[in-house]
Amino acid sequence: MALLAKNISCIVETAFLRSALGLTSTKILKPRRILLHSTKLNYAKEALSQKPEIKVTFIRASGERIEAKGKEGDSLLDVIVNNDIDLDGFGACEGTLTCSTCHLIFSKEVYGSLPSKPTDEELDMLDLAFDLTDTSRLGCQITLSKELDGLEVRVPATINDARS
Repeated sequence: MALLAKNISCIVETAFLRSALGLTSTKILKPRRILLHSTKLNYAKEALSQKPEIKVTFIRASGERIEAKGKEGDSLLDVIVNNDIDLDGFGACEGTLTCSTCHLIFSKEVYGSLPSKPTDEELDMLDLAFDLTDTSRLGCQITLSKELDGLEVRVPATINDARS
């Protein structure tokens, strides 16, 4: 039963990925042949596009301010990638918690209001980051919500890729 649930989960993930790419239908042959029609994919695409936009400002060490927008549920890493923001080396591990390149620094107020606290894995990676502060987090672990609209976050002057 757990295997079937896992396979269904993979099918749903595939549907969302195909929807994001604008593909109209898919056939999945394992574990069963399932046909997803374009109307269902369009509903999924509409649901994703109707999420409210959240404004985020990234502040480089130089003081340069980079304004971007993300959707509710996106990580800060997603915002950087989706807005094609050039932060050298940022998010090298693509959010798998195996590097510290998406290290960001929050104000004390924002840090204290974040809904989730850092996990042990995140803290281990942060230990390897440059310019570590008491309010440091990894951007891949911070999910946007309406409460974070207007967020300003500092980007450290340099990165340390924990994988190297």
